[in-house]
Amino acid sequence: MKKGWVVFVLLFLSQITFAQKEWFSTFTDSTALVKQANQISSTFIKDIAKIKPTLVLTLKTRLNTTPYLIYYDDDGKQKTANLPLWEQVIPEQKAFFYEVAGGEVEGKEVFGLFFNGFYLPHELGHALQQMIEGNVFGSYESEYLANVVAMLWWKKQGKQKELEQCYNYAKKMWAKLPNPVPEGMTIEAYFKANYQQASQNPYTYGYMQFKQFILVYEDKNLPNFEVFVKNYLASKGKL
Repeated sequence: MKKGWVVFVLLFLSQITFAQKEWFSTFTDSTALVKQANQISSTFIKDIAKIKPTLVLTLKTRLNTTPYLIYYDDDGKQKTANLPLWEQVIPEQKAFFYEVAGGEVEGKEVFGLFFNGFYLPHELGHALQQMIEGNVFGSYESEYLANVVAMLWWKKQGKQKELEQCYNYAKKMWAKLPNPVPEGMTIEAYFKANYQQASQNPYTYGYMQFKQFILVYEDKNLPNFEVFVKNYLASKGKL
């Protein structure tokens, strides 16, 4: 009886440890990827509901590997966070990760940290923004808001170690990327004018996203997740 109980406890703890290590790493099992993404989405949605109970996000996560990697869409019937699987990523994009991260091992790790990791609540932030403001996508500002939401939410979940890993890679990768913004033009204006084209170029889009990650991570004046969301809702007359 005692031996059986010990085995049960060890198995239970190992399952918890495994689950904790899965996210922010590169998945090979698409079923596990979607399952954990749904769990994360459910927790995020509940956290929003605690702030404003009448604000109900309804969102589905699914495996859908495209050149956009992870992204949010709404076809009018279903709001969806689309997730990528490393094995399905096109060779050109894998080569990009290898190049900017510093090798094949590092490139695969970066993919896990960001695209099977950090960016899911970023997409959920887009869903929140759409519900509050309508379609405001395709701008530097909307991406920045989503990055702040994701950063603060992951901090709320105690993922400082994983965020630090993302930050170290973001600095390393951003330093290798050429600045696409013409002289005399702000980064905000450039991406507003060229968002669709920029989003299809990993070097250009990566320049913006990794720069934003660095700025948000280093911003010591940001409040916690609850306060930020309350302030955001209040600024839009929704609280």
